[in-house]
Amino acid sequence: MRNHRSNLWLAAGLAVFASAAHAEPTDIIVRVLSKDAKFIGTSMGGMRVTLRDAHTDEVLASGTTQGGTGDTKRLMHQNGGRRASLSDASSAKFAVTLDLAEPRLIEVEAYGPLAQLQAAHRIVSSQWVIPGRGHADGDGWVLELPGFAVDVLSPPAHIKLKGVTTVDVRVNVVMMCGCPIEPAGLWNADKYEVQAIVRRDGSPVARIPLHFTGEISQFAASLPVEVPGTYDVLVYAHDPANGNTGLDRTTFIAE
Repeated sequence: MRNHRSNLWLAAGLAVFASAAHAEPTDIIVRVLSKDAKFIGTSMGGMRVTLRDAHTDEVLASGTTQGGTGDTKRLMHQNGGRRASLSDASSAKFAVTLDLAEPRLIEVEAYGPLAQLQAAHRIVSSQWVIPGRGHADGDGWVLELPGFAVDVLSPPAHIKLKGVTTVDVRVNVVMMCGCPIEPAGLWNADKYEVQAIVRRDGSPVARIPLHFTGEISQFAASLPVEVPGTYDVLVYAHDPANGNTGLDRTTFIAE
């Protein structure tokens, strides 16, 4: 019996050794591209990246994209074509080397931007990865994150206001990579719809447009306050050209 058990342990050890011996280093680079903009990197807190085996849910690696937003001219050209290279050496990325003994269907999840959690959300992609044949050449494994990072600056949440007839609503709106928005800019404020959807005590009250303030990426409007109550203000930015949308919200109490 003892010999039998010894043989089993020996066989198991040999199997593990054989698997490890045949594992090949496989390089993977993951980049996250803001929709209609640039790479999401350190300036926006990066994107949290997790690689899993899609069949077993085993976590293979995790980390955060780091680096710059990339070369604007390279990324925002008008006629580069679908095979044009988008990244350069400065472009934010998460890089890892996996030891793979067999082909694996790998799922990559990216969540962020981590410096704007009110705007953060998750994207997932999956691909087969062959040992020794990774995704590190060219741009690597590129995921596109839709949305705008909308940040309500005023009014602050849950503030109580007495005797007011209007409340100033002000927001900061940038691309998910942090790229600025202004009239006639590369990201043109005149082409985006920024509006506030207002409810009072749970009932719809108004939908008002916000206009560019003259400060880069900032939009504002004056909200009439006709009766007391608890106001919920949801502000969204929307690009009619491609459906890109982001939002934030706040509340205030009119007494």
